[in-house]
Parts: sequence; structure tokens; C-alpha cells
Amino acid sequence: MAPVLFVEYPKCSTCRKAKKWLDEHDVAYTDRHIVEDNPTADELAAWQQASGLPMRRFFNTSGRLYRELGIKARLDAGMTDDEAFALLATDGMMVKRPIVVGEGFVLVGFKEADWEKALL
Repeated sequence: MAPVLFVEYPKCSTCRKAKKWLDEHDVAYTDRHIVEDNPTADELAAWQQASGLPMRRFFNTSGRLYRELGIKARLDAGMTDDEAFALLATDGMMVKRPIVVGEGFVLVGFKEADWEKALL
């Protein structure tokens, strides 16, 4: 398997746990810091399509910015996917992490069973 792209925030405990899992299972990856190299709106749109997940799953709903900017209310009021991806592209801390991008799949968040199916 070609190396996957591992998009993370290094201080995030879930990201550290996910990275440890990748290392323990000898999964080759390229590391990308989500704040220093924030995903673009186009990348996020492509990843969302490949993941099959609703666009809302790409928001870090536990994050400070999600609450401060009232994003749930904005989504509920009819924010379009394009508007959401543009907003996510402004700050990596708004994006759910970690994200793993491989050939034909995208994983958002760390669910070990999903990772085993896709990566092992």
C-alpha cells in the first residue's frame, strides 16, 4: 500500500493515539500539521466526497472556534457545503482530526475498527 496522508494536530491526544496505532501496525504515512498546512476548501470537498460522510463530520465540534463562531446554528440555518469548506479552510483548528487520506478512501477521526478495515 502506498503511504497515506496523515493530517493531525500534534498536541491532540487522539491524534497521538492514532499516530501510535499507525506506527504499531507499520502503516506508512506522510505527516501533515493541520494548522501549519491547513487543508484547502478544494481538498476538504474532495475528501468529504471520498469519505462518504456528511460535510458536518469535518467540523471539530469540540473546538473553541466551533462554539465561538456559532457554527452549529449557521449549519442549521442552511450553510452550503461550499461555504462550509471555505470556512474550514480558514483555520485547521476547526477541522475534525485526525484525517487519513488514502487511495480511494478518507477516514475522519480515530475509530480503530474503521482504521483496521481500511488500512490493514
